[in-house]
Amino acid sequence: MKTTVLCFFLCCITAGQAQIVDLYEMADSSEKPGVLRHVVLFKFKADTPGDTIHKIEKAFYSLPDKISEIEDFEWGLNNSPEGINKGFTHCFVLTFSSEEDRAIYLPHPDHKSFGEILDPWLEDVLVIDYWSQTGMH
Repeated sequence: MKTTVLCFFLCCITAGQAQIVDLYEMADSSEKPGVLRHVVLFKFKADTPGDTIHKIEKAFYSLPDKISEIEDFEWGLNNSPEGINKGFTHCFVLTFSSEEDRAIYLPHPDHKSFGEILDPWLEDVLVIDYWSQTGMH
């Protein structure tokens, strides 16, 4: 990560002068260059049985078959060697083509039903939504 930041900084130096790049300004652009990502991280309670976790996984990855506004879906288990996942083990990434599609998904009855299955076993959840950005402008 430090190497990436250093390389980025060095690439921004031209003719002996550093150029300041405002990443927040790039992300706040009114032009939506990519797709809307909905990233969900789960931390299960320590006593959650493995078969229950499997049922929850299956219930979550069945949502795209039930909610047409989900454009794409992927998920996986943490395997980072850094040891800084703070107990979060599952990552789910849902893709929407618009904020309107996400607005349909959030209160959708199938999404709410999934939440009822998940809730008793969930210690913590983290959700981040963003418009995807690719490359540098």
